[in-house]
Amino acid sequence: MVRRMLVVLAAALLVLSLAPPAQAAQGEVYVALGDSAASGPLIPNQIGPDYGCWRSDRNYAHLTAQAIGASVLRDRTCSGAETDDLYNSQSTDLGDVPPQLDAVGPDTTLVTVQIGANDLGLTDFIEDCLNLLPPPVGDACNDDYVVGGQDKWRVGTDALRSRLLTLVSDIRARAPQARIFMVGYATYAPPNGCYPRVPIIRADANYIRATLMYFNQMLAEQAAAAGVGFIDLQTPSADHSPCASSGQRWIEPYVPTSPAVPFHPNARGMRGFATAVTAAVTSVL
Repeated sequence: MVRRMLVVLAAALLVLSLAPPAQAAQGEVYVALGDSAASGPLIPNQIGPDYGCWRSDRNYAHLTAQAIGASVLRDRTCSGAETDDLYNSQSTDLGDVPPQLDAVGPDTTLVTVQIGANDLGLTDFIEDCLNLLPPPVGDACNDDYVVGGQDKWRVGTDALRSRLLTLVSDIRARAPQARIFMVGYATYAPPNGCYPRVPIIRADANYIRATLMYFNQMLAEQAAAAGVGFIDLQTPSADHSPCASSGQRWIEPYVPTSPAVPFHPNARGMRGFATAVTAAVTSVL
């Protein structure tokens, strides 16, 4: 009996010695695509080789890759990116960078993509609504974007729907085995805003909030239509908008108090986003 057990144990040890390490077998090849909401401009440390992308080694892609033990991370997120820049070279202040989709291949097992806000110019829209003086001296901005009874931002948002479905299809064609997740955008304005701490008057703050909620809803709907995951960053960041205290905010206001671009995530925000992204990508294996 003892001799038989030793033979069995020896055989088992031989099998284990020939098997690949568990980490290698389960290691993800993770490709992160997206714009400055994903890249983390000015958050230390900014890394190359594409310095014009203003990409941080503490953005949510890097933190998620570390949390899930990814064997490879190809972070191609780039400040200023639009959907076209996933297919074509993007011009930055420090030179052109390759199309983001070039990083996606047959070995890719996980893709996150946060894109679309720059197609509409939503960050510029938020900054356009800054108002150092409240009415009647200062003017509200929300009525500037409704022309002929049509809301410019909703029309533009709806125009992105088919493009996002095509994008998911193109990612699938390049990486048939990959799990794909669209990532939404954070909360940039709480109900009624917080004038004058963030100098956007109540009506405009509510308009910005409604516009971004509609945009995130569109992303979630298109993710569902394409059969891919959607990662909600709006909900977990609800109490961490630019109106929150400096120790609580995830998105910096017009005058940042942490290293970050105005109305972009800070390091604390990236950690919060990484928690949400990690939870989502590990729930679908």
